[in-house]
Amino acid sequence: MPEPFNVSTYLIDRHVAEGRGERVAVTGPAGTLSYAELLALVESIAAGLRELGVRPEERVVMVAADTPQLLAAILAAMRIGAVAVPVNTMLTGRELGELFRDTRARIAIVSGEFAATAAQAAAAAPELRDVVLAAAAGAGAAATDADAAAFPAGISVTSLPGVIASGSRYGAGSQYPTWGDSAALWLYTSGTTGTAKGVVHRHANIRHVAESYPREVLGITADDRCYSVAKLFFAYGIGNSAFFPLSVGGTVILDPARPTPALVAERLASYRPTLFFAVPSFYAALLAADVPAGALGSVRLAVSAGETLPAAIYQRFLDRFGVGVLDGIGSTEALHIFLSNRPGSVRPGSSGTPVTGYEVEIRDGQGAPVADGLPGDLYLKAPSAALGYWCRTDTTREVFQGEWLRTGDVYMRSADGYYTCLGRSSDMIKAGGIWVSPAEVEARLLEHPGVAQAAVVGLADADGLETPVACVVRAPGEAAQAADLVAFCRDGLAAFKRPREIFFVESLPATATGKLRRFAVRETAAKLLAESGRATLRGGAAGA
Repeated sequence: MPEPFNVSTYLIDRHVAEGRGERVAVTGPAGTLSYAELLALVESIAAGLRELGVRPEERVVMVAADTPQLLAAILAAMRIGAVAVPVNTMLTGRELGELFRDTRARIAIVSGEFAATAAQAAAAAPELRDVVLAAAAGAGAAATDADAAAFPAGISVTSLPGVIASGSRYGAGSQYPTWGDSAALWLYTSGTTGTAKGVVHRHANIRHVAESYPREVLGITADDRCYSVAKLFFAYGIGNSAFFPLSVGGTVILDPARPTPALVAERLASYRPTLFFAVPSFYAALLAADVPAGALGSVRLAVSAGETLPAAIYQRFLDRFGVGVLDGIGSTEALHIFLSNRPGSVRPGSSGTPVTGYEVEIRDGQGAPVADGLPGDLYLKAPSAALGYWCRTDTTREVFQGEWLRTGDVYMRSADGYYTCLGRSSDMIKAGGIWVSPAEVEARLLEHPGVAQAAVVGLADADGLETPVACVVRAPGEAAQAADLVAFCRDGLAAFKRPREIFFVESLPATATGKLRRFAVRETAAKLLAESGRATLRGGAAGA
């Protein structure tokens, strides 16, 4: 029998047992908890989930802002052997409903500000039976009756305090046995292959990422205070805002609000983080905003991931704020960063070198390693690699190849061992650090009566960051306008997926067999942008 291991007890219990229970575990505008208080809340929610009948390996979907309650719910689900599934709060009801159906979850935990969206999703999820409703961030201790009434008949809606009270008979002994190989966490990603897929991670994977990159690269200690722009439903965010600081007894700063440069500057001043995590588009947004030069005065290290940080942004940020940014690459499939620059040895524009314990290879189209200085596909051997994608056997076999994971990125290695990203081997677009499927955006555009054909590609904005743009052929007799189509996409898709620019063309380039020549679309879009007289794309940072 394998040795028992539960990542929830690994992250919290030992700190309390060793006399560190009064240390601050989590703080921020939504509240502050010591390690002892966090442990008590996790045990209470875990007991309440058991009272609701949650079983080992059953999925618990979570649609909630970043608060101490969400963090505790994630840890509570894992504590009882269930699988925590925090999902993107920017999704529409239709998109969320697809995830509900895919997980086959019987229970969801929802905070009040997302009740209406979750209620719409629940109507399309026949297996959903119970909703645990928490208060909206900053709204007090309980959700409202109106929030509860939004859900369809047949779904039992219980408040989070009520669930906690109902599980009191279980107490501290509420967990089921788990092992390192037990499933603990699903994170949804479009990754390199288009449609959203649930990436299945083990309890052991979380320990691997907590004990590798943050300790080796960041030198994280119990004195560190971590603040992440990326939220808990991202692989990047949940590492920054949960696994890293809790593993060493440090402090998590959780912010339920949508990040803007002004708000983040305020949080930096109020909570004084020592480690700051963001994506390249947000570093560009900070540079473009009226943020004081001393705003990052408490920050000893800043980290970037999610997409390549252009060298120009790195240098401008260092010059203005006096903080160097450690750029790296990770993936949902690997759970966190596996290539990174190091303090004192940053090569701007590169992803750095492999984190200890991770192996990378650059291969040609036949799978053979390529020489330094030549491009190829990046493959990864990772101790934190996921078990695969939920119910996606063909895609799992395509990406998870024995001990190796095909990342879908094209890289080049320098003679002295630094890795530089040259792009992606697929047509996926990474906007604001989040994968966007062109096919999904095209499908939405084609739902508009004014659109006959549409093609979506990625173009670099003034900061060198990739953003989605569309080339559209109008339907005969129609006069659809760009602003109308952008608004139509915003209504039917998460905001970060919408095109930042729409160009109208007479036809789309195709091969002799009728397949879209996407590289030619990209060239056309770049030409039309140049001819428009604008130096930059409209729309601002992804998610704006």
